[in-house]
Amino acid sequence: MQVTPLAEGHRSGFVALIGRPNVGKSTLVNQLVGDKVAITSPVAQTTRNRLRAILTTAEAQLILVDTPGIHKPHHLLGERLVQSARSAIGEVDQVLLLLEGCEPPGRGDAFIVNLLRQQRLPVQVVLNKWDQVPTERRPEADAAYRDLLAESGWPIHHCCALTGEGCPELVQAVSALMPEGPQLYPPEMVSDQPERLLMAELIREQVLLLTREEVPHSVAVSIDRVEEMPSKGKGSGRTAVLATVLVERKSQKGILIGKGGAMLKTIGQGARLQMQTLIDGPVYLELFVKVVPDWRSKPQRLAELGYAEEGR
Repeated sequence: MQVTPLAEGHRSGFVALIGRPNVGKSTLVNQLVGDKVAITSPVAQTTRNRLRAILTTAEAQLILVDTPGIHKPHHLLGERLVQSARSAIGEVDQVLLLLEGCEPPGRGDAFIVNLLRQQRLPVQVVLNKWDQVPTERRPEADAAYRDLLAESGWPIHHCCALTGEGCPELVQAVSALMPEGPQLYPPEMVSDQPERLLMAELIREQVLLLTREEVPHSVAVSIDRVEEMPSKGKGSGRTAVLATVLVERKSQKGILIGKGGAMLKTIGQGARLQMQTLIDGPVYLELFVKVVPDWRSKPQRLAELGYAEEGR
């Protein structure tokens, strides 16, 4: 295999995406990488894991750390998620602070700005969803955020994570502030996350998209088994995935299963199509739903699902 030599002054490092829930961090990660590595939904607090995506250009390799939204937690899971986001700040070379440019700045934004001011890291600000700001209102919206950031001196970028507007310039600006260094991952990699984690997230994404507020954040997914099924006759082999969707109440289980199992079938179909793209091959997916009361407040259950306390 021929290895392409790195450009002189090549840069590499880690950059954390920090912000309130639902400001578009996961959408921006997918846009920058050019592939789906993070789940997205209209529901706030979609991201639960500190997912790492890898963006490789001729000049730099950026490892993008997508973090859970910083919010006021209401249970142990929420506390773990906020702790995960805050601890990521101390483990990277640079921070991207995402703010919702189409809305006026709020107390949550001010809290995160003050939190980042206590760090000694380069910070760049992304005013996301800028396409939703009417042209005549853009100077006013920009001024409101510049007032919030007046004492920081951080560069401000206007972007749309959904369409990619402003993203090439953002990549250049982030790369320029990275330390010089070699590629940390093979250039073809777009994520270093285990395949099982990505599969579980794809199932959870379908639950969020199809049930919305009926079954909010009391859902978790565990991948129980992944097996390669041999081909039969001239057909190709399939990957069999058995997964369990956890909920906290019987009523939520009924919503997820649906009349005659229709909802669970729809969730499975959507997740299976995404999985087939992920592994580039046919998938057989079987889903089960299990009620585990109050699982978000049980340390042992959170640890089993991969939401362990930071540092442990």
